Amino acid sequence: MRGAVPTYDLYGENHPKRPDFWLHWETIASRSQLHNWEIKTHRHDAFFQILYFRGGTGDAVFGSQSHPICPPVMITVPPKCEHGFRFSRNMDGIVMTMLASRFGSSGRPVCDAGTQPRLISLTSGHADTIFLTQSIERLSAELISGSAFHDDLVESYLKTIVLLAVRMTPPQHPNTSDGTGDRLKLLQTLVNQHFRNHHPAEFYAAHLGLSATHLNRIVKAATGQSTNGLLAGRLVDQAKRDLVFTSASIKQIAYDLGFADPAYFTRFFTKETGRTPRQYRTEQSARMVV
Repeated sequence: MRGAVPTYDLYGENHPKRPDFWLHWETIASRSQLHNWEIKTHRHDAFFQILYFRGGTGDAVFGSQSHPICPPVMITVPPKCEHGFRFSRNMDGIVMTMLASRFGSSGRPVCDAGTQPRLISLTSGHADTIFLTQSIERLSAELISGSAFHDDLVESYLKTIVLLAVRMTPPQHPNTSDGTGDRLKLLQTLVNQHFRNHHPAEFYAAHLGLSATHLNRIVKAATGQSTNGLLAGRLVDQAKRDLVFTSASIKQIAYDLGFADPAYFTRFFTKETGRTPRQYRTEQSARMVV
């Protein structure tokens, strides 16, 4: 039988207390050469890791599965995920270990234990590949330089990298019983693409391979609102942005949001927010006056 999988802060290190850092980085060689270029299977309770490989070869082991490392490649490892690595002696790369709780999106964690490890080839044809590679290299340079605005830039680069990694690994099995999180991510993408078209819930359910009733149950369990409420909320959110950050007329905003009748847009917005578009714009403009 396989023995118990150890839990570390950094690999090979056990501390009676949490270290007082939220981010640690080091080269792959600096730690792995101390362990004969093999990082045995272990996990981290509260830390999320990003590994970036420029050259060399190796294998990543997640649980009982082994995956070849073919640089350039990026690997993300969420908390509580069993993982280990075997590296060639010429492996060129870095590993960043950070508090998972540091990052979230729309109030929800993107680095939590419910996510899966991701191995992302940086030679793929995905539209974000070049930008992701550039972001990692800029982060690597920033970690070394420590120039002005260092902390803010590091955090900004890291969040960009993590979110791009999530976006570049779309759900593979949206119809499986345990794919609720993947369905919701795909739903969010579809809503962002089509909300101006005012499609009914059935449109989104069909794209997800679900009935409208089943989709509504999933959305309500995750967000506390119906699918129609989610769609209305996306329209309202964009309307608020347009009212505050553009000088477009309310009539033009209505048309841009897919409303054929500006009067109907006003009624819709008032029902959802308790204020007319004009009242909301005036109120927000007053708040921004210094």
